[in-house]
Formats: sequence, C-alpha cells, structure tokens
Amino acid sequence: MTRPLACVCVAFALGCAAAQYLLAPTLWLLAAGVMLSLAALGLFLRGEMRRRVLLCALGMAFAFGWSAVYAHFIAAPNEALVGQTDEVELELCTYAVETNYGAKATVRILNRGLHGRAVYYGGRGLLGLEPGERVRDTVFFNSAADPSDDGSHIRNFTAKGVHLLLYSRGEPTHEAGNAGALRYAPQRIAKRLGETIEAVYGEREGGFLRALLLGDKRYLDVEDSSNLSEAGIYHITAVSGLHCMFLVELLELLLRASHRRIRCAVTIPLLFLYAVTVGASPSILRACVMLSMTQLAPLFRREKDPPTALGLALLLILLKNPYAIASISLQLSFSAVAGLVWLTPKMTGAIHTESRLVRFVLTSFATTLGALAFSTPLGAYYFGSFSVVSLLSNLLCLWMVSLVFGAGLLGLLLSMAVPALGAAFVPLVSLGVRYVLFISGLLEDLPLHALYFNTTLSVLWLVYVYALFAVCAIARRGRYRWWIAGALAVTMLLATARFNALQFERGSLHVTALDVGQGESVALLSKRHGVLVDCGSSNSYISAGDVAADYFLSAGIRRLDAVVLTHYHADHANGLALLLARVGVDTLYLPNIAEENGEKTAVLALSERYGVEVRYVTAETQVVVGKAALTLYPPVGEGGENELGLTILCSAGDFDTLITGDMDSRTERVLVSSYPLPDIEVLLVGHHGSRYSTSGELLSAVMPEVGVVSVGSNSYGHPTRDALLRLTDAGVSVYRTDLQGNIHITVN
Repeated sequence: MTRPLACVCVAFALGCAAAQYLLAPTLWLLAAGVMLSLAALGLFLRGEMRRRVLLCALGMAFAFGWSAVYAHFIAAPNEALVGQTDEVELELCTYAVETNYGAKATVRILNRGLHGRAVYYGGRGLLGLEPGERVRDTVFFNSAADPSDDGSHIRNFTAKGVHLLLYSRGEPTHEAGNAGALRYAPQRIAKRLGETIEAVYGEREGGFLRALLLGDKRYLDVEDSSNLSEAGIYHITAVSGLHCMFLVELLELLLRASHRRIRCAVTIPLLFLYAVTVGASPSILRACVMLSMTQLAPLFRREKDPPTALGLALLLILLKNPYAIASISLQLSFSAVAGLVWLTPKMTGAIHTESRLVRFVLTSFATTLGALAFSTPLGAYYFGSFSVVSLLSNLLCLWMVSLVFGAGLLGLLLSMAVPALGAAFVPLVSLGVRYVLFISGLLEDLPLHALYFNTTLSVLWLVYVYALFAVCAIARRGRYRWWIAGALAVTMLLATARFNALQFERGSLHVTALDVGQGESVALLSKRHGVLVDCGSSNSYISAGDVAADYFLSAGIRRLDAVVLTHYHADHANGLALLLARVGVDTLYLPNIAEENGEKTAVLALSERYGVEVRYVTAETQVVVGKAALTLYPPVGEGGENELGLTILCSAGDFDTLITGDMDSRTERVLVSSYPLPDIEVLLVGHHGSRYSTSGELLSAVMPEVGVVSVGSNSYGHPTRDALLRLTDAGVSVYRTDLQGNIHITVN
C-alpha cells in the first residue's frame, strides 16, 4: 500500500540529505529541475509505479528547491557578514552558560534584518542576564558553518538554525528589552526546575534528574555519564520520544476519568510546552507531532498510521530548517523510531507465550532490537562504539526510568507549590536513581560490554551482522534461521574481540599517536601492559579520554600501569576525568610545578577520587612497561608550563621514541645538553608542529627517522611550514593525525 504523505515526506528528507552531503549549493536548483523532469517522465507510466515515481520525484524536487531558497534568503545574508567587526544589538534567547573564557548564549541579531540565530561569546557578565534582555556590543562575525574546523560536527550549528558565531570585541552594555516576556516563559520554567532539583536532591541524584527531566547533562557526574553510555542507556539523558511517552502516560494516569477530548486538550499543549522547555530538539519535536496525531486520530475517526506520522514530523522539522537533516539528534531519533515502527511489530507478533514475565522480557528485547536496527550504524559512525549489553540494560532499567521520570516530575512541581508534599517523593526518586546508576555501573564492569569501531575487524563484524540478517530476511525459509543468525553474530563478536586483543600481543612495543584533534595522547603498549602519555584535546567535539579508553579496551586492557602528563594544559590533560572513569590506572606521573589556571588541582582531585598513586618526577626516573622501558626526564626549562613539562623516552631493544610535550627550541637545547639522548626512530613533534619547537639542534642530536604530529583543526596554523621544512630537510618522514588518523607503530 502506498502512503502518499509518507512517500512525499521521505523523498523530501532524502532530497535534503542529498543537498547537505552530496551536492554543492550551486547544483541544488539544477537537481530540482532534474527531479521535475523525472516527475514529468513518470506521467507516461501506469498504475502504482506512476504514483510512486511522481510522489518521490516531486518530494525531492521540493527539497532541492526549498534548500536553495533557504540558503539564499536565510543562510547567505548571515554568511555575508563573516569576517567583519561591527556593533550589533542582540536579544538573548537562552540563559548563558559558562565557557573557558567567559560565557556564551544563543541570541537574535536585532539590527541587521537577519533570520536565524547566532551564538554570542562574551564575558562572564552574561551569566547574570535573562532571556529577552538585550546586549549592545562590538563583535567579530565568524561563520557557524566553518569556524576554522572541518568534519560533520560543523553542521551541528546550522542544523540548529545557527549561522553566525559572534565574538565580543568591545565593552557590552545591557538593557531590559523583553525580559520577562511570555515567549521566554519555557526558559524560565526550565531554570526554576533546575534550581528546585539542586535544592531538593543531592549532587549525584540531582545531576541525573537534570539530565533525565531537562536534557541538561552539564551536571551529570562524569563516571555516571560514562557508565550510562557504556551500558547502552545514555539515550535516557537526551530528552526524546521516550520522555514524551513517559509524560503522556503520567497525564493519562492523572486524567483517566476525563473524556478523551479533555485529555487531548490538556495533553497536547503540555507536550509542546515540555518540548520547548527542554530545548525543542528535533527528536522531541518528532515525538510531539507523532503523539499528537496518535491522540487526535480517534477523535477524527481515523486509523493510527505511524509511518505517515513519522514522515509528517520529519517534513515539518525540515520545512523550518532543511539543514536540520544533518542533526545527529534527528538522524538517531528518526532511525530508531523507523525500526520501532517497521520491525518491532513483526518481532512482537511472533511472540506466543502465556507467561506475562516471558512476554515482558521478549517484548522488551524486541523493542530494543527495533530501535537499534537502523540507529546502530549511525552510532558506530558518530560515536565509534556499540553497547553489547544494551538489551539487558534496557530490560533492567527502562521500567525504573519511567517511574523516576513520573515521580520526579510530579514531585518537582509539588515542591515548587507545596514543598512539604514534594519532599515525600524525594526518597523514592533517589532510590530509583541509585538503582539505575548501580545497574549501569555493574554492566559497564562486565568484560566485552561494548565493541569499539576503532579497528577494521570491528567494522567488518558490523557489516557481517547486517549482511547475515539481510540474508535471513530475504530467504524467508528455515524455522530457526533467526536463532542461528543470532548465534553466529555472537560467536563472531567473541572472535572479533579476541583478534582485536591478539594484534596488540605481537611484538615488543606498540606506539600509537591517537587522533584527538588539536591535542596530544600517545598510547604505549607492551605485552598487555599499557601507559598513556598525555590525554587532552582543545577541540570540544572530541573527548580524548574516550578515544584513549576505547583504544585500550579494544586491546583488552582494562587497567593501565601509568598515565604520564607532560604538563597540565587542557589540550594535554582535560580528558583525564573520562579516562579514569572507564579504565583503572596504577600510577600518575606529574611535573612538580605550580599551576596556572587550576588544572593541577583538578588532576590531583581526580587521583584522590580514583585512588591513583601520584609521583612527581623531580629526577630522571625509570619505569618498566612489559618488554619496554620508559625514561622520564624532569623539567629542564624556565618560564611557563610548556617549558616546565616532562620529557619521555620509550625504548624497546634498539627502538626509541621521544615525546617532548610543548617545549620550545630553547628548552630543547637545554634538554639535549643535560641528558645523553640516543638516536631515535620516532619523534612526537613538539607543540603540535609549532614554529618555535622541533629545532634543528634537537633533530641533529636525536636524528629521528619518523616524525609524528599530533594535531587537529586549530587557529594557530599548526603544523607550521617552518617546522615541517625543518623535519623534511633532516630527512624525517612526517605523519599527521589530522590526515592519517591514529598513527600506529609496531616494534617486533
């Protein structure tokens, strides 16, 4: 059966995706013309094929045309300001959040006649302002489509309707503007709910509830966040259709004595109010549209049609902003619901049992499998992992999450009105939160709880599984074919995990410069012993701790002998919290220097929390790692942290690699004159390829054969032409993490 609306909506979405990922903007109108021509040719077809071709071609033609119109009238006027510095009047659309250098907020530009929004980066004074207040400031206009970065994460701004990044260059002034206006009531409600959670609950439970009820993950404990992700239930912290279902169930319970029309009149507005309050992400807007259609269908005596509802929700979101098709939230949400709509009913229909418990378990598994079927490849691409225990975690936790959501939200509303009544919910909600966090932590501790797609074998396993089940779907024969396919998938999973670990057991040493963007993280493995040198990145879209943890866990190593920090700057140390949340560490080697911005205090607090021994390197120190040996050299320079960092020499037989951190050429000369460094095979190029590092004196002294530059998108010009020329003139072969990804060197 052809569903006309669903067909047009899906074609429109595919056209928007092609416009974003495949075609240059200059070709969008041409593509629209081609699709219209295809629609005209479809008129010569007959029957059902004619209808399908017309609907699909017209949907895609509309998508290309609408994308071109949006780009011309919305995106282009914003892009025309890029590179300029001028005074603007801004209205805050959200409360500001703190950044490393001040604060930022989403704003509207009032005095330029622009559509869409911008992100304004200003001082900490923004933190005291409310949505609706106005700021006048001189700003530098940068493009949100390309803020000196590259990669799919860039579309994350434009997918949210943000086309400009504004950087304060003046002395901002403030005025009341529309503060207190009704349009900003949802933001004030969210802030009040967050403050109530903070006042009523403990830090850990409160952080979880902020994430669950409001989608605000800033207060979620790092270890809890990691455990939820590894256990496959992190999706409960991203407000989506699941939360809307919880809200609808709560309202149905409270209004069950009311007429259906009254329930619809109450439920649908509250759904959309909740959506706007928690940020109106594509996933929750999709849920609001679908649930509203489900609520209204009986009133209009229409059948519920989930595919059409899903397609209409997608169409409405993309009509507002066709760039939203690139939103990771939208892609994951719609792919998960597509599986729930098309696959889960088929699986649940095959369940034949009288036992309620068995039916509940099998239905839970079918629901989770349906949600994972289409979303897993996207999760593998964007996040590089697949939670093997997600079937179990969803079975054990989602029923409790539903109770925590309902009781938590009801208790919060009562706490704001009658605190004594709200307080009665606190023990129950806290107990439920602890249960979910306990289960996620328990599952995260299981061996092989997740598979990481940082090796070719892991990717091949995923391809194998989908090919296996595709064959089963096509064959349609064999009573036990699905059980056989599942058994083969699990067997190959175990084999993949074992082979991933085996490749690191060969040879005497593995040196891997991990791709952490603009930062440094170097993994050293020898005979199931691991050491990490530095763990940081200045690129906000990369978690150095997760990258390193994925790498070691893929190698079968759950505990490291040591972590060495050359110095405390964020691009070398800010991933430590996530690393320690996921893998054990015996010893932390640090330079004993004064801190600049509190980074050292944070590192020491982490070591105390996780029981990691701290050793300051004040003299030449030897550390044995399997069949390799580390020599840690104390600081030899003068000045800032870059010059007071540690130097690491890793040796295995005749092989040596040298890591110098961010020291400059002056400190390199002191290092060479202070210690008898050997001729080395691999040099981790200093300071990400800065012009002031990797001096000719250092290259002459250690004579490296290979230079590895750990670098990502940045505004410093790293690696610089000067540094690269010095390396090539010295006959050094250069490899870069921004071009080659992880750079892995095996010593036999």
